[in-house]
Amino acid sequence: MPPDATPGGDLDAVGAGLHWRALEGLYASAPVNRMFRSRLEILGEGLSRITFDVEPDCFHAAGAAHGTIYFKMLDDAAFYAANTLITDRFLLTTSFNLLLSKPIRGGTVVAEGRWVSGRRRVLVAESRLVDEEGDEVGRGTGTFMRSRIPLSSLPGYSGTAP
Repeated sequence: MPPDATPGGDLDAVGAGLHWRALEGLYASAPVNRMFRSRLEILGEGLSRITFDVEPDCFHAAGAAHGTIYFKMLDDAAFYAANTLITDRFLLTTSFNLLLSKPIRGGTVVAEGRWVSGRRRVLVAESRLVDEEGDEVGRGTGTFMRSRIPLSSLPGYSGTAP
């Protein structure tokens, strides 16, 4: 647990920055993220941004990003936006709704996450994808709940390599 965290998971202003940097480390350490060219930035309480480079190895047979890529980007952005408010536990996605509005044919895509509601057991966050032209190409809303997994037990969160 970051030094300025309380047992219930609340932070003061100094501890918040430590928690947010630790979440960025957690994202970078996740084995699945070795398959994606991406970087997480926590922008503030309830706000995240992930920049992805979408290349042809993510395409379906018709030459655009497969839907799994949309899900990955949208879920991660919403998840990390929500987990900025929870300092003691790793969150789990319990449901996620997607709207795919435009094919992604490659390039840099930004996933923006925003916490919507909830702070105790269940949290709701939304996210959107914006392509290089500035067009929204997808949107999602997720429900996340606290797991039994302490964030402090995860090597990427604590700053140690997995």
